[in-house]
Amino acid sequence: MLEVSIPGRGTWKLEHLLLDVNGTLSLDGQLLPGVAERLGRLKQDLRVRLLTADTFGRGRALSEELGVSLQKVTPPSEDHAKEAVVHELGPENVVAIGNGANDVRMLRAARLGIAVLGPEATASEAFQAADVLAPDILVALDLLLNLKRLIATLRR
Repeated sequence: MLEVSIPGRGTWKLEHLLLDVNGTLSLDGQLLPGVAERLGRLKQDLRVRLLTADTFGRGRALSEELGVSLQKVTPPSEDHAKEAVVHELGPENVVAIGNGANDVRMLRAARLGIAVLGPEATASEAFQAADVLAPDILVALDLLLNLKRLIATLRR
């Protein structure tokens, strides 16, 4: 668990990290450099789960490579399925990271929603739904690895 006290927002106890895959962690089904190392460190404190429609058919391989669980979501209600996972885990304990229109409900529902400007671009609705905008997945993950950065970004 990650515990962080953010002035003006209270103390958060984060237990779960939900990650979109395509355009967030990967480009054309290939894991982006630096992601595995950072997730390896985060897995010590957070339960990590990949949520994906598996557009490129690499979800299982990526989850095995990263040593994290995988949950596939299917059209046409991918956005509702991702949001349901947040509610199942308890929104107050969830960090969600994504970049697509199908991530909007997940980003809004989570205690901490981070939208990334991934290599496949980012839906404007995802930016609007997020608490934090990150230029890429590495910066997003580094916010969780260095909580003082997160505090500096979110304090009121």
